Amino acid sequence: MTNRQAPTGISGFPVAPLNESGAIDKQALTANIEFLLEEGLESIFIACGAGEFHNLGREEFEEMVELAKSVVNGKVPLYTGVGGNLTEAIERAKISEKHGADGYLILPPYLIEGEQEGIYEYYKAIVTSTDLNAIVYQRANAIMKAETVERLTQFPQVVGLKDGVGNMELNIELTQKIGNRLGWLNGMPMAEVTMPAYVPLGYNCYSSAISNYIPHISRKFYNALLDGDQQTVNEIYEDVILPINAIRRKRKGYAVALIKAGMEIVGLPVTNTVRPPVVPVEKEHYEELKQVLKSALQKYPPNRKVTI
Repeated sequence: MTNRQAPTGISGFPVAPLNESGAIDKQALTANIEFLLEEGLESIFIACGAGEFHNLGREEFEEMVELAKSVVNGKVPLYTGVGGNLTEAIERAKISEKHGADGYLILPPYLIEGEQEGIYEYYKAIVTSTDLNAIVYQRANAIMKAETVERLTQFPQVVGLKDGVGNMELNIELTQKIGNRLGWLNGMPMAEVTMPAYVPLGYNCYSSAISNYIPHISRKFYNALLDGDQQTVNEIYEDVILPINAIRRKRKGYAVALIKAGMEIVGLPVTNTVRPPVVPVEKEHYEELKQVLKSALQKYPPNRKVTI
């Protein structure tokens, strides 16, 4: 029987490492996923936003899902990213089912802003195409009102909602009306920044970009937040989260590129290489990140040895 529960805790979003010829670097991707599992992340979301979902061909997508399934091997829930063009979204949903993923995160449709009925029909078509769990994503041109989300809860496949908008009035309405029928995931860019506002509403999961390179600090932050340890929360904000977030906001696309830069800095086999229209992290900003990480790792040392 399918486990109709959305992931909780901290979710890992592997990147799409590229080799010198611009193809997916399988060895680096394996290392990325293994690192996240070793660090205790509660779920893996492959080929999603951080994995440059928008720029993956069908074969690359399938390659990444198949590899992730092999590496994760049932240790934690495995979700994929589907969305964009409806036909392709359904195709990728079926690929995810074929390779035994637990579910998928449904990203916004391509460009078009639909009415609520149109957005509902878009999600419905994908959700009902397989029996896998589905997490709907409030983001960009696909923002649902509470009534639309309620309609989608009639499908057992819909297990969660991820918010990437930050409209707290809407989030309160959603969580009050729907309650624990859905799992609630914070998907704001650098979710640690906003998680203190989400926890009281019932959000008990977030996607962590920094977990790709400093997962132990994300864990320390989240534990402190849940334990009411405000001093530790404040210190990690000041030392790590807000400085990295300030760099992230300097260029469009850094939400993806900065992850790869951070991974390269801490010695993971991923280079600061992305596909257009995302641009690599500029040298000046790369050095800024390096200094932030150097200080952070001195104050909050990881279990493994890292030399910067």
